[in-house]
Amino acid sequence: MTARSRTLLLLSVALIPLAACSRGGDRPQADLAASKITTIGVNSYLWRASLDTLSFMPLLQTDSNGGVIVTDWYTNPNSPTERMKVTVSILDQDLRADAVRVAALRQVNQNGQWVDAPVQAATVQKLEDIILTRARDLRRGAITN
Repeated sequence: MTARSRTLLLLSVALIPLAACSRGGDRPQADLAASKITTIGVNSYLWRASLDTLSFMPLLQTDSNGGVIVTDWYTNPNSPTERMKVTVSILDQDLRADAVRVAALRQVNQNGQWVDAPVQAATVQKLEDIILTRARDLRRGAITN
């Protein structure tokens, strides 16, 4: 066997494992849990996380194409003189912090009448944070499964 033949043989043997890498069949899909999911009109992780977060409140309206969830008035049993209504708007198809907006209304019962009351900004911010955290958890779960 000549030196050139040996070199070609060694090169061929060295390249065989690399040939297996070019097949796509054994690889997991890289985009399995993409941040942009568009089977509905908005990001599905944000949508699911919003529904999960508001699951304790009665829903009045949901529009997955427009990305809007509106709850009905909810009265906490521990605070029967106060009630809240929440609207979540998902603004983008990407999983981003600025893709979700929460608006809340609060009323207090004064002498048998519900009167509008201010909502603390921290309440709205906390709801947005909970939704975003849940959406990221859902995405991580989709990547690992």
